[in-house]
Amino acid sequence: MLRPRKFKELETKLGHRFKDPGLLERALTHASVRGGKIARFDNERLEFIGDRVLGLAIAEILNQQYPEASEGELARRYNRLVRGEACAKVARNIGLGAHLILSESEADSGGRDKTTILADAAEALLGAVFIDGGFEKARAVVRKLWQEQSEPVPEVAVDAKSALQEWAQGQGLALPKYTVVSRKGPDHAPRFTAEVIIAGRAPAQGEGASKRIAEQAAATALLTREGEGGRLGDA
Repeated sequence: MLRPRKFKELETKLGHRFKDPGLLERALTHASVRGGKIARFDNERLEFIGDRVLGLAIAEILNQQYPEASEGELARRYNRLVRGEACAKVARNIGLGAHLILSESEADSGGRDKTTILADAAEALLGAVFIDGGFEKARAVVRKLWQEQSEPVPEVAVDAKSALQEWAQGQGLALPKYTVVSRKGPDHAPRFTAEVIIAGRAPAQGEGASKRIAEQAAATALLTREGEGGRLGDA
């Protein structure tokens, strides 16, 4: 069986040649094709694995790059590198969207450039590399593709959710828990309302155009109410 040219191009960008090209195809297959005329396995299980691989690889990189950094600083840098936006940026850098296997409706609605789909596919690729070649190979891909984003920066912005978690831990409280309590508006312009709860404190809510933004707003609201808004001065 000949290896498709598009696979060769993507493998070159990854720096890994798959022993099992089927794993690569599966990593590129979005759940929207499930139940179509041709039975396919989607990439959700590989995404689950890749998320863990990415986390371990990034933690190792940061531990090596910042031997004197505090746990809080490492956590902020870690969150910046593993969040969906960072994974989607990596996906865009290697032109991953053009390789995705999507349903016709998902493709027509701009699925090849949706941040969530690209981020999930980037993690699925790592999962596929891990299964195909082991952690050393997967770590090499992370170092290659995330290197630009992992380079030292003068300051790391403290996002509200990280700041709230640090505050809660410092107070000896339970970790924050987030829930999306409502979603309004059309698909192209949704508005989410999220609620954050910390045991022993009144909940707080926030709104935004995505779940993440709404959660950040809720965290900001709770910190501000508790008189800890200064923690967001660098955000």
